Amino acid sequence: MRIDVRGRNVEVTDELRDAVSKRFSRTSRQVSELATLDVELSEERNPAIRDSQIVEATVHVKGKTLRAREASPEMLHSIHEAAEDIRRQVKRHREKRRNRWRARRAKAQLRGRAA
Repeated sequence: MRIDVRGRNVEVTDELRDAVSKRFSRTSRQVSELATLDVELSEERNPAIRDSQIVEATVHVKGKTLRAREASPEMLHSIHEAAEDIRRQVKRHREKRRNRWRARRAKAQLRGRAA
């Protein structure tokens, strides 16, 4: 999976890039090599907003676009929460695809026996 990290009002350091790749590595093992992950790190500059560190993650997989947005006072915590949301969505997507495949296969077997 190709990972693209960019920042808005935040300098993307090597530490942040490593944190993103580490947290999303579990997800990258579950999706195709052709999938892309776009992560945008941003910071709200309004002091009244407590959860100012925002992470938006978008995964483009075959036939689906999965998105997660998390905000917290710390950037690393936001990255962790967004990674968990994406992991959960990818797992659900994989199960749906797997169940469709099994249903089609079972239907084809039933047609073969009835004919």
